[in-house]
Amino acid sequence: MRDAFYAGVQRTLAEIEDQGLTKHERQLLSAQGVEVAVDTPAGRAQVINFCANNYLGLADHPDLVAAAHEYSQSHGFGMASVRFICGTQDIHRQLERRIAGFFGYEDSITFAACFDANGAVFEPLFGADDAIISDSLNHASIIDGVRLSKARRYRFANNDMADLEAQLQLAGQEGGGAKVIVTDGVFSMDGFIANLSAICDLADQYGALVMVDDCHAAGFMGATGRGSIEHCGVMGRVDLLTGTLGKALGGGMGGYICARQPVIDLLRQRARPYLFSNALAPGLVGASLKVFDMLEAGNPFRAQLFANAARFRAGMGAAGLTLQPGEHPIIPVMLGDARLASDMANMLLDEGIYVTGFSFPVVPRGAARIRTQMSAAHTFEHIDRAIAAFTKVGRELGVI
Repeated sequence: MRDAFYAGVQRTLAEIEDQGLTKHERQLLSAQGVEVAVDTPAGRAQVINFCANNYLGLADHPDLVAAAHEYSQSHGFGMASVRFICGTQDIHRQLERRIAGFFGYEDSITFAACFDANGAVFEPLFGADDAIISDSLNHASIIDGVRLSKARRYRFANNDMADLEAQLQLAGQEGGGAKVIVTDGVFSMDGFIANLSAICDLADQYGALVMVDDCHAAGFMGATGRGSIEHCGVMGRVDLLTGTLGKALGGGMGGYICARQPVIDLLRQRARPYLFSNALAPGLVGASLKVFDMLEAGNPFRAQLFANAARFRAGMGAAGLTLQPGEHPIIPVMLGDARLASDMANMLLDEGIYVTGFSFPVVPRGAARIRTQMSAAHTFEHIDRAIAAFTKVGRELGVI
């Protein structure tokens, strides 16, 4: 039986390879940033990075590196414990209060990653009498978190308010208890922004709570970078906000949930990823505190980020490439075929542009793409070089 198991694993790997769906991990030989050194078959190559979640360009910012070093010196390397035993320092609570205050909540709770935050939020808060109504394109971490709850589950078509209302009505007909609408603030594979204003209106109409995962919006969407809830004008109307410190907010790691005080208090008592995982490392906490200092001092990074996105969209559209429409710095180049997406990404690397092809199961079959992501640290020269490279490779592959 053991031999049969391993033979099955090998067959599955072979099928993945035959379908052009193998996801290769390319090694960086430098710090994360908009220009990185990568390991290629031909050796070390210096390339422009268009595939990181480094929206504000802070992943290698010297002030954050210095803050991480300072707090590691003063508070140690790691906590070696979970929070309620002996793993909470003063700086952990400082960070949680800063996160909550920035986004307009009474308190927040931090986790090793937002995957853990989304895995933690549903089971302690929603039981068998309750209903979770989730967008069909929500992140995998939300899907997994919902599965851990005993609540009734409903799904509505992506950003479809008529379907959401129908599911709210069905949930009300099939049982009592609390109802919670769950959505990404920005859907990461497409850059689409959730219609949070309409969602909150429906929540008010049907007496539902609202939860938003804002991983791809926190720090740069909205006039002051407070995310999709600010961008859509719904600050104060979203009950549960989850997010990450691993993208725009420094690019390290760590997740959080923001909510009213009693909700956070209950999560500290019952959220399993919180109770059974080490606290965030002090260096990471210190750097994250520095990020909020920078954002609250005026966030000078947003203007360049959106200027870069507008320039890239205009140039790529003029070249004849098919993009997902929108305003977000996630800009997918739609190709359809998985192997084509992989081949194009490899050829672009030879042109000095680092991107990644996305295919099933990360995106639906037939919807393969290269998801480009802009950063505030890109210059217009970087943007123009990327457009030229996409145009050249696109012509060689018959894409344009």
